[in-house]
Amino acid sequence: MSMSQWNQQARDVLKGAKVSNDFFNTEAFTETHFPIKIPLEYAKLIDQTNPNDPLLKQVMPQAKINQSGFSQAPLNDEKNSPVAGLIHKYINRVLLITSQVCAIHCQYCFRQNFNYSQHDAISNWLEIKRYIQADKRINEVILSGGDPLSLSDEKLEKLIKNIENFEYVTTLRIHTRSLVVLPSRMTDHLTKILSKTSLKVVLVTHINHANEISEVFAKNIAKIENVTFLNQSVLLKGVNDDIDSLKSLSLKLFSIGILPYYLHMLDKVSGAENYLVTDEKALQLHQQLQSQLSGYLVPRLVRDEDKPSKSWLL
Repeated sequence: MSMSQWNQQARDVLKGAKVSNDFFNTEAFTETHFPIKIPLEYAKLIDQTNPNDPLLKQVMPQAKINQSGFSQAPLNDEKNSPVAGLIHKYINRVLLITSQVCAIHCQYCFRQNFNYSQHDAISNWLEIKRYIQADKRINEVILSGGDPLSLSDEKLEKLIKNIENFEYVTTLRIHTRSLVVLPSRMTDHLTKILSKTSLKVVLVTHINHANEISEVFAKNIAKIENVTFLNQSVLLKGVNDDIDSLKSLSLKLFSIGILPYYLHMLDKVSGAENYLVTDEKALQLHQQLQSQLSGYLVPRLVRDEDKPSKSWLL
């Protein structure tokens, strides 16, 4: 796939309730504070005859309900940002906010209210560079956003080359949903960038349901060499909160060379209340996975917190 083809596909999106309702022949989409954005490549995977399609439910705004514990910024990322554009919660690694753009707007996104204008890694690079150089404990840099793969290949390549210059950094981790919701993003140039960097690359995909894994995506993954593939999912009510969905996802991921890594409890961002799965049910599902799958196919069940630790449910 060429860069021009990817740019065109990135522009082919459903935006807003009216366009989405027309495309899916429904009246269920409504306008909320978090804009609707669905790539056509992803929309075509959705069963338009099924109002409960697990892919559809991820991009359709949910009805507002009263639920305690939800907030605009459930993880308070800004509290762990010593330098604009950089988040440092764990001793050996830092996370860079590389882009405010995502190929898709998932309605459970915990950063939907994040102040990206003040946290851009590229425009604040000089300060970030000084910060990483001053802390020799840092051996891993994580690219996040938004979605880091919303950057052009040229910008991404320049950023990676800059990271290669840090003496103690050996690992580059990239968290992305673009590759699965917009498979055309895997350009030939991007494949070369990931395969040839001197850093150890860990690419973490964000896939919640086996139906999201298209043949094109699977073929693209197979082209990339010298990269470790992991997946993180979010446990979502009505999407993947049943044993068959979770089991099928793990098996399909492994069949294309991706290891299930994390199964996240929902970050309690306002507007995502309808996606909440109780701790009791999550633990039950996780125990069922352990009994039915080999250990390396069972993702770790986790909950993120706003302090420098990760709360493990199991």
